[in-house]
Amino acid sequence: MKKIAIGCGILVVLAIIVLFVVVLAGGSYNRLVKLSQGVDAQWAQVQNVYQRRADLIPNLVATVSGAANFEKSTLTEITAARASVGQVKIDPNSAPNDPAKLAEFEKAQGALSSALSRLLVVVERYPD
Repeated sequence: MKKIAIGCGILVVLAIIVLFVVVLAGGSYNRLVKLSQGVDAQWAQVQNVYQRRADLIPNLVATVSGAANFEKSTLTEITAARASVGQVKIDPNSAPNDPAKLAEFEKAQGALSSALSRLLVVVERYPD
C-alpha cells in the first residue's frame, strides 16, 4: 500500500510540474505574440511616415518650380527694363525739349522701378 501511495504522490508532483511548464510556455507565447504585434504596429507607423513624405514631394517640387519661375520672370523683366532705359537717350546737359522722348524716358524709368521693386520683394522674402 505504501508503494501505491508513493507512486500516486510522484504522479501528482509530475502533474503539477507539467501543468506549471504548460502555463509558463503559454504565458511566454502570449508575451511573444504581444511583442510581435507591437513591432508590427511601430513598423506600420514608420511606413506611414515614409509614405506621407513621399506624397509631399510633388508639392515641394511645385513650390520650388513656382518660386524659380517667379524669380526668372523678375530677372527677365529687370533685364528688359534696363535695356529699354539704356536705349532711350536724353542729353543730361540740356533740358529735354521733345515731350514724346521725355514720356518714353519716364515710361522706361517706371518699368525699371517696378521691376526693381519686385526684386526687392523677392530679396526681402528670400528665406521663405
